[in-house]
Amino acid sequence: MSDPVIFGILLTLLLSLLAMGVWVAISLFIMALVALVAFSNAPEGLVLATSLWGHSHSWPLAALPLFILMGEILLRSRLSEDMFSGLAPWLGRAPGRLLHVNILGCAIFAAVSGSSAATAATIGRMSVPELTARGYPEKLILGTLAGSATLGLLIPPSIILIVYGVATEQSIARLFVAGILPGLMLVLLFGGYVALRAVMNPELIPKVDSQLNFREKLSASRRLIPVLLLIGGVIGSIYTGVASPTDAAAIGVVLATLLAASTGGFGRVEFTDALFSATKTSCMIAFILMGAAFLSIAMGFTGIPRNLATWIGEFNLSPYALLAVLTVFFVVLGCFLDGISVVVLTTSIILPMVQAAGIDPLWFGIYLVLVVEMSQITPPVGFNLFVIQGLTGINILRVAGAALPFFFLLMLGALLITIFPSIVTVLPNAMGN
Repeated sequence: MSDPVIFGILLTLLLSLLAMGVWVAISLFIMALVALVAFSNAPEGLVLATSLWGHSHSWPLAALPLFILMGEILLRSRLSEDMFSGLAPWLGRAPGRLLHVNILGCAIFAAVSGSSAATAATIGRMSVPELTARGYPEKLILGTLAGSATLGLLIPPSIILIVYGVATEQSIARLFVAGILPGLMLVLLFGGYVALRAVMNPELIPKVDSQLNFREKLSASRRLIPVLLLIGGVIGSIYTGVASPTDAAAIGVVLATLLAASTGGFGRVEFTDALFSATKTSCMIAFILMGAAFLSIAMGFTGIPRNLATWIGEFNLSPYALLAVLTVFFVVLGCFLDGISVVVLTTSIILPMVQAAGIDPLWFGIYLVLVVEMSQITPPVGFNLFVIQGLTGINILRVAGAALPFFFLLMLGALLITIFPSIVTVLPNAMGN
């Protein structure tokens, strides 16, 4: 039986399990066991034990629950209110005006949460009622929120980049730094689109009644300063090499707790809720990662990834053609799975092909996150769409329609980093090794 046929059988099994509602982690374990028992001579019990032990005490993985906890703490603080009141005075004269609060607010919260869904929920809870009450068009409110919330996957500290780094043995610190410029590029693309729409259709944007002077703007923005210091401290300590991502995450949790407590409304009950929520999320991701690790080792024993990469190599696809095919593959897969599942399901199979094509795994990690970001705003399983639907009660297809321009902007972002890879690599290269 040829390797493509074996791979097709295993993939059909996996998709069938997922379609039946079996947990992603359990589906991965079952697929790995079938691969070992049916298509290799490896002792499945020993492989299972060693792979679970080897991948369950990874020190870089310790950053994951800490960054999740930091985001959960800030999610329960007054951060979103502080960001709206701090950013709004500066955007009154910008084309698109307060719609940019969605974009910049999501970018700021992404830099302290690492989660796309948490970003959409936190910023949306504050901005949607405010912008709706001020007369901004629904499509642009929902579109800017859905599109900009995807920055939670890319701007460090990104949970999905930690997962990719652990799964592919890439430096998490270098991945974090590699995501900074592409994240800022997307902020500019989103802001440019909103400004263009506002210039072409001035009647879409309501007028601002009054303008604050410079001193009043500074006074309104003072509550942003602690958040910006937290972001600068976490990312700056990683970039300069003062702290590892795990160390920076621990410091971030302490600072986030102090920041949340200082803003009021955050006490023992809120901290306990954040702790339980972070624990549930971390356990879910860890379970999936262990299943993916077992699958990766099982696939290695079958020889399928290596042989499949050789088989695809026989088609003589250029790196650009391979990336085009993978883009379609990831977007389609992302229509049915969440981003973390997409990463852990595919990296063990895709990465040998990518490396064989001469593509830098560090660059590919950022590209993969960008493509996964697209899937966050595509039905039927676009997580950001579900979050916004839950916040607003608006039909998910209307939310998806509003987010469509931002899907194409994300695609443009993926194209730009493909044409100009230095957007991704320049900062990690400046770090050295």
